[in-house]
Amino acid sequence: MKLEPRLALLPALLALLQIAGPSPGAAAPAAPALLDGQFASAIVVDADTGEVLLEKNSHARRQPASMLKMLTELLVLERIHEGDISLQDEVRVSAKASRMGGSQVYLKHGEVFTVEELLMALSIQSANDAAVALAEHLAGTVAAFVDLMNLRARELGMQDSEFHSVHGLPPGRGQKPDLTSAYDMALLGRELIKYPEALNWSSTAKASFRDGQFGLWNPNKLIGKFRGLDGLKTGYHGQAGFCVTATAVQKGKRLISVVMGAPTDKARATETSRLLSYAFNLYTQVTVVEEGRTPLEERLPVRGGKRGDLAAAYVGPLEVSMLKDRVKEVTLRAEPLEELSAPVEEGQVVGRGVAMLEGRELGSVAIVSLESVPKGSWLDRLFH
Repeated sequence: MKLEPRLALLPALLALLQIAGPSPGAAAPAAPALLDGQFASAIVVDADTGEVLLEKNSHARRQPASMLKMLTELLVLERIHEGDISLQDEVRVSAKASRMGGSQVYLKHGEVFTVEELLMALSIQSANDAAVALAEHLAGTVAAFVDLMNLRARELGMQDSEFHSVHGLPPGRGQKPDLTSAYDMALLGRELIKYPEALNWSSTAKASFRDGQFGLWNPNKLIGKFRGLDGLKTGYHGQAGFCVTATAVQKGKRLISVVMGAPTDKARATETSRLLSYAFNLYTQVTVVEEGRTPLEERLPVRGGKRGDLAAAYVGPLEVSMLKDRVKEVTLRAEPLEELSAPVEEGQVVGRGVAMLEGRELGSVAIVSLESVPKGSWLDRLFH
């Protein structure tokens, strides 16, 4: 699946952005150009639609560092929701997991933790040893889990990616580097946020581990500081630079940003704040249905009633968040129930109103009957 870029920016100096907007009378935004900043590549997408709002070198292949752990977490959460494993399953730490360096929670060979505890350590602390323990629990070996990662990446359309580890550490001698792109990390982020647990952990600034003996600390400095931000994953090592996949909700709209190859931790946070703030400013709240009951222009058909149709209304309000330059393209469509049959009571839900843009649903509101339609006689039913 390809994400279609919708907004273009001209190159800017440091923190300044200048937008190349649509020409007068144009039906769609202008073709994309590069945005500039303290990063090697970056992207901002609409989390609901995948629409690309801002980007620079978004398909350039780079090492993701610990952002790769989002895929490790996703595979485990998917297995949990499928019922194959549970959050309370016990995981015995292997010798291999206990020897992992870098960011860790210092697991010891033979210790036992639940899947939930290890997922928290993975998501909040970015623990490499927890990543290995989880991979071995799910797939038996790290190598087998890496195969699953690459398979899932292909299913998600992550065409720029190849993974060789479960944690994102720089490759050792004879090892190949993990490679991905800002675009692919945005795809991955869109999938991961489908699981409430992931956002719950990624929005946690600090937590306890090993019965309170060890503290988990989230390296994402934007948690609690950028309005609406609740994830997702940072990453850093010397070859990758400072990276982060972030997500936030404002104006009823969730966006996902990815910054790769920033020179410092501060630049990573500054650029993410800048890009998200700019992208959120591209949206506006549109009232599609006013508060109160708004009657439909046409009556809805009813089967088997004394009458063959009824008056109905949208139960407002319905507001949707959308790009400012697309407001005039929004339409409201009435969708009656497929089998609307008498008897129908006044106030009964008989369908829904759907706000649409280019065949894509933006939001919906219930449609209710404004009158009762009793069941008809055999003669009524014959004609209606």
